[in-house]
Amino acid sequence: MSDKPTILIIEDDPDNLRSVKDVAEDAGFKTVCAETGVMGVELFRSSQPDIVLSDLVLPDIDGFETLKRIKHIKSSIPLIIMTAYSSVESGVRAMREGAYDYVTKPLEIDDLQSKMRRAYETSRLRKRVDSLSKSFKERYTTSSIIAESKGMKNVLTKIEALADTTATVLIRGESGTGKELVARALHVDSVRADGPFIAVNCGAFAENLLESELFGHEKGSFTGAVNTHKGAFERADGGTLFLDEIGDAPLSVQVKLLRSLELKEVRRVGGKDTFKVNVRLVSATNKDLEEMVEDGSFREDLLYRLNVVLLEVPPLRERTSDIRLMADRFIAAAVADNNIHVNSVKPEFYECLEAYNWPGNVRQLKNIVESAVLLSPDGILNEDSINLPRSSARSRALAESDAHDADDEIKLPEDLTLNQIERLILEERLKKNNGNRTITAEQLGISRRTIQRKIKEHELPF
Repeated sequence: MSDKPTILIIEDDPDNLRSVKDVAEDAGFKTVCAETGVMGVELFRSSQPDIVLSDLVLPDIDGFETLKRIKHIKSSIPLIIMTAYSSVESGVRAMREGAYDYVTKPLEIDDLQSKMRRAYETSRLRKRVDSLSKSFKERYTTSSIIAESKGMKNVLTKIEALADTTATVLIRGESGTGKELVARALHVDSVRADGPFIAVNCGAFAENLLESELFGHEKGSFTGAVNTHKGAFERADGGTLFLDEIGDAPLSVQVKLLRSLELKEVRRVGGKDTFKVNVRLVSATNKDLEEMVEDGSFREDLLYRLNVVLLEVPPLRERTSDIRLMADRFIAAAVADNNIHVNSVKPEFYECLEAYNWPGNVRQLKNIVESAVLLSPDGILNEDSINLPRSSARSRALAESDAHDADDEIKLPEDLTLNQIERLILEERLKKNNGNRTITAEQLGISRRTIQRKIKEHELPF
């Protein structure tokens, strides 16, 4: 098989075709030749060349129509038009209609070979970009997310249901559960997949810098603003804007964020003009935004705007059936990234991973598995390969004990009033659930708002 790039030459004049063929082969190209535009289009379809060189005047369809038909098959292909010197304007027109370049007859060999090589380099780079784009989509599509557990299958079902919509989505889950991966899947599997995906971590910026990052700023609008800067909303136009840790956004930014969502426009810091933006907003949080609304640190109207569709990403401790498959993927990645070998993985390796409580979720699992691969010089992964924090070694047993205790009856002192009994039960449940109001509400069979109201009513420290 030849490693030479291929050029398709479309030329009806035999002498000129022979000359151009020699020039192309001298420049290092493998040639495929056609004498008519229609034949050229068919050869393009079957031979898939790297670049095309076509005469403007052909016996059937002209070079413009040939260009149009070839571009319809593959829009990224670089095509060079040959035209008579007296018809330079035709070459210019061809470029306006999508040609890569044009050359005039009589042909100048060095000029033609130079343009062939530049066209091929453009073709090679475009193929690389297409390959990376395809790789990106394959990496982040829902099919790439491991989901044997019921909770994750439910998340993927919702992502697929949202594929043809532009609904605003709020992703909620503990730190390390893979919320950004879910956000990227929402983008890649959506009608906006060809648009940009812009991610901003709201907790990574100071208040004034976050405003600039989201909405942009004009040159000279503040100290250090030496250039005009497009914000994330503008950069994400036509695509998806992912706001991670939205609960960390200060109230001043929340106000401007709400305005941008309602009006679908932004105004840069220090600017007077507004810019219309077409953005799908996906946000994520590991915080209880409803509780933040109650204490005044998050705007209720913004929460309504963000929480059109809610996706709950379950913690890894609720995805035990996913752990083995995830571990295999992380092992393969660590082996490939570090050019090392794993000879065998013992059953107890997986069993140990599945028995752990994973407070750091998927991110922690990835780090632990990668560490195990790197620190197993014999290439054998077993229970001893896993370096878990000592303080957490009994975490799963403790969690099971806590769950058992939560079901035990609470022993009540005698002669308590109904109000005192209510306070005692609520306080005990909150203690056992580490202050988690949502879990406590579910256990007691009441709403979360009722829990919040009762906590204030009894002046409990939660």
